[in-house]
Amino acid sequence: MPTRPRLILASASPRRLDLLARLGLAPDAIDPADIDETPLKAELPTDHARRLAAAKAAATAARHPGCVVLAADTVVAAGRRILPKAEDADAVAACLALLSGRRHRVLTALSVVDAGGVARHRLSTTIVAFAPLSAAAIAAYVEGGEGVGKAGGYAIQGAAEAFVRRIDGSHSGVVGLPLFETRGLLIAAGLLEG
Repeated sequence: MPTRPRLILASASPRRLDLLARLGLAPDAIDPADIDETPLKAELPTDHARRLAAAKAAATAARHPGCVVLAADTVVAAGRRILPKAEDADAVAACLALLSGRRHRVLTALSVVDAGGVARHRLSTTIVAFAPLSAAAIAAYVEGGEGVGKAGGYAIQGAAEAFVRRIDGSHSGVVGLPLFETRGLLIAAGLLEG
């Protein structure tokens, strides 16, 4: 029986690692790609997510020939605007104020490079509707520190889930690794049974 190729996760996200475990997989190595994630001028959110996931997969696959590489990129978009990964409390507050009482899209692009070097891509799009948030609710969330480092300034798997009035799409995609699409790509790469 042939041995399965090594799986390399091109992400340091503990959430992606936890979600991958739900598919019964643990990566053989974690090797995040170090790429510039700055949006290009006039780049749309969908194009941005797809470009970054593909670039991360390619950069990591170049260091691990003969392995399967899984890369992802999650973008929170309000209209055509790409919200940043909130670097500090002020950025978290600004993101939440923008998202308060409105719908936004969470786009998670996936790229898998199989052991033969073939790249496959998928995109998960989820619509998230936030309830109106008071200044006090935003301040309390900011004080908890959970939103720092997160796309759009919040983590749906944490306290921010209480802000979500409705979600249409993949909950795991909002967390950062849409399991349905990931499973399909890993089946195609020969790591999972169909």
